[in-house]
Amino acid sequence: MRPSAGTEAKRKAPPEKPTVQLSGRDLADLSLAAMRLQAQIDKQIEEYQSRPRKKFIGARATEYRFAQYEEDWRLKVERIGTLNYPAEARGRLYGNLRLTVTIRPDGTVDSVELDRSSGLKLLDAAAFKIVRMASPFAPFPPSIRKDTDLLVITRTWFFGQGDKIWTQ
Repeated sequence: MRPSAGTEAKRKAPPEKPTVQLSGRDLADLSLAAMRLQAQIDKQIEEYQSRPRKKFIGARATEYRFAQYEEDWRLKVERIGTLNYPAEARGRLYGNLRLTVTIRPDGTVDSVELDRSSGLKLLDAAAFKIVRMASPFAPFPPSIRKDTDLLVITRTWFFGQGDKIWTQ
């Protein structure tokens, strides 16, 4: 059975949209709400842009400006660490751990975090002490400072035989 022509016409006709009349008061309220939202968005954008710009580097830094800074940092930490190998561990305790060191543009340490313990509190504490002893590090060169506020270096530290410290 086919539907009648009248039924078909009703199906194809678009529904009528009710027209809404907004008063001046309604328009003012909507405008005020839009301005508040825009101010909130502007504030969030400003807060986001004022956050520190971080650069994360590890043992395989490829960009020269970061690789050179990280290499200089590594040499200093290993030299200070080997000279100050914990006396209680000399010839007896060995292990490795992973630290993340965050450095400010002036070379001072912002934070040090233990990512993976050696399992020996003495060695973990020694790594923190070595970072403190080795700081401050070199200030960022202009090529790094222009787009980086914090440099985050993550390395595995090895306390090894011969009472030497090295990082990878």
